[in-house]
Amino acid sequence: MLQFIIWNGSPELFSYGQFALRWYGLLFALGFLVSQQILYYIYRKEGKPEKDVDTLTIYMIVATILGARLGHVIFYQPEIIWESPLSVFIPFEFNPFRFTGFQGLASHGGAIGILFALWLFSRKKKPGQNYLQVLDRIVILVCLTGCFIRLGNFFNSEILGKPSSNPLSVVFVNKVSENLTRDNSPVEYVTINKSDAPEAENSRMPINITILFKKGVDETRALGFMGNEVKYYLTQLNEYVDESALVPLKYQWLKEPDGSFAARVHTFGIARHPAQLYESISCLLLFAFLLWYWSRYKINLPEGRIFGMFMIVLWSLRFAYEFLKISQVPFEDKMTLNMGQILSIPLVLVGVYVLIRSYKKPSAEIQSTT
Repeated sequence: MLQFIIWNGSPELFSYGQFALRWYGLLFALGFLVSQQILYYIYRKEGKPEKDVDTLTIYMIVATILGARLGHVIFYQPEIIWESPLSVFIPFEFNPFRFTGFQGLASHGGAIGILFALWLFSRKKKPGQNYLQVLDRIVILVCLTGCFIRLGNFFNSEILGKPSSNPLSVVFVNKVSENLTRDNSPVEYVTINKSDAPEAENSRMPINITILFKKGVDETRALGFMGNEVKYYLTQLNEYVDESALVPLKYQWLKEPDGSFAARVHTFGIARHPAQLYESISCLLLFAFLLWYWSRYKINLPEGRIFGMFMIVLWSLRFAYEFLKISQVPFEDKMTLNMGQILSIPLVLVGVYVLIRSYKKPSAEIQSTT
């Protein structure tokens, strides 16, 4: 059988009425909570006031959300500013009222927001907490939070990778299940599995979509749903499945023992690089390395050393991974380097400058004793 992974996980942990707890939001919050505990540990080891961690946490949360949201709007969707200015900062729809969350966050904007917020914090001139010293500690935790956030992107089936035939490629199909089982649908549930049919070209992997109709749905209604809605959804969800609009839908019609109807659709899913997981794992490994480096050299850690390494490695990896992703917005299709790569370059250069500077200046410990 072909080697690829089918991802059909729900982006929601659970829902109640209009409220839904999504994995992305949970992982986003969990990233900050875990990071706060690690920052407590770092401050205790360095003999710094733990109450400063609470202040830094507030700075970080506000800076990350506002910076990431503004970054997305400015860099990717500036038309929102004049078309729907309230949606820039209000995560709700009012007609009907529902919580939507922020529909777009950009990590580069979050990075700029964090740099600005920590500059504001460092102006308090607390011992051992100048700008670079604070950045050296915070970026360790940014890696961990980034790991959680990218995992949330995977649950949301967003920030998709380009088509791939490697054994780790993923066919994202939860959008198919969501559309076929939405409100007022005659479908009870949907299961999606690999097919034994041969692989097609361009990373098109054969899959079977089994659709079970609710009890009481008559055959005429069910067949009509297959020929109209199912065919329409599959042709529209062309980032996830490859179903030609020019040929009839291929499926087997089944009748269950209880009298309900089912259909097994034969189509192709598009296998893609799990770019979200590449970034998530990279962030986790970078977090482990930087935490070890801090633990090993914290007594004589030169200011900016960890921050410089973080900026170079993280944004260089981001630059490289962008080659494995599809365009986030249409205007990127015409660009040699996409927006994520363009924004990563100056951040890498900042890291190079700070890292070189850290080798030219004495360590924080040596400075404090002279």
